[in-house]
Amino acid sequence: MPFTVLLSSAGRRVELLRGFRRALDDLGLDGRVMAVDRSWYSSAFHDADEAALVPACDDPGFVPAVTELCEKHAVDLVVPTIDPELPVYAAARDRLAAAGATVAISSPEVVALAADKRATHRWLVAHGLPTVAQGTVADVRDDPAAWPFPLVVKPRRGSAGVGVAVVHDTGELAVAARHGGGKVVVESVAPGHEHTIDVLVDRQGRCVCAVPRRRLEVRAGEDSKGMTVRSPRLQALAAEAVAALPGAYGPLTIQTFAEGDDHERAVIIEVNARFGGGFPLAREAGADFCRWLVEDVAGLPSTVAADGWRDGLVMLRYDAAVFVDGEGAP
Repeated sequence: MPFTVLLSSAGRRVELLRGFRRALDDLGLDGRVMAVDRSWYSSAFHDADEAALVPACDDPGFVPAVTELCEKHAVDLVVPTIDPELPVYAAARDRLAAAGATVAISSPEVVALAADKRATHRWLVAHGLPTVAQGTVADVRDDPAAWPFPLVVKPRRGSAGVGVAVVHDTGELAVAARHGGGKVVVESVAPGHEHTIDVLVDRQGRCVCAVPRRRLEVRAGEDSKGMTVRSPRLQALAAEAVAALPGAYGPLTIQTFAEGDDHERAVIIEVNARFGGGFPLAREAGADFCRWLVEDVAGLPSTVAADGWRDGLVMLRYDAAVFVDGEGAP
């Protein structure tokens, strides 16, 4: 049987899909990459070797549909891609394992922690990891001297940068809080430049590779321009954070800000329990998480190289298109 990777909620993740296809080719495996999505209008859906429509991830029929596909197509590896589906997959890991598929996802505890920015902050503080100050709108109003503007306001549960705002006075703070429906957190502004750290975690919960990339420009919450940065401080910070997580596995991203020549002043602001949208930069630099995940699941000798990636590689993204026949489109 061919080694089959299933990319879930494939959406626009064409580069990630092709990364897995290239990994299969490089390993000389008879394999295929399958895409599932709720929408026929997903570009990755049409770039896949095989594709299937499934219900939305919050639909009770989602897990049964994916499980049936895993059984029918002998899926070996399932790769979730979006935040809303992560708790669903974390809860269904054993069910999908019974169908023969390994899900590249952390424990339900890690997924829940990453989804809640207040919980993330408490976890960072409890484990002595450097982070920013965090509070509520009421905290700012009750003790303005302790919360000098500007401040960052963000949804307590959110992703892709949606709803994040920098506010400069109490009026802007009130507007941001209303837009967030009151379900927001307030943070001090982190100093320095923002870096996303792409992390791969093995089955023993160890960080086997960490690739910091400086965010040069962001579009719709994803890096549109970025550069890999070899930073012992940020790489060590990522490994320290992973070691404190209760059941991490597979791809993670750790959002940081850092300043200083050696990034000696660095803070963690968020953790995401999935591939980051800018991961193709790390893969192109030589951190082939796709290949290493396939090797792990297929029982092949590991070629993981913690520091074998290229420093200073710049990614400049642009729009591309997938063209398909419209016959049969909804």
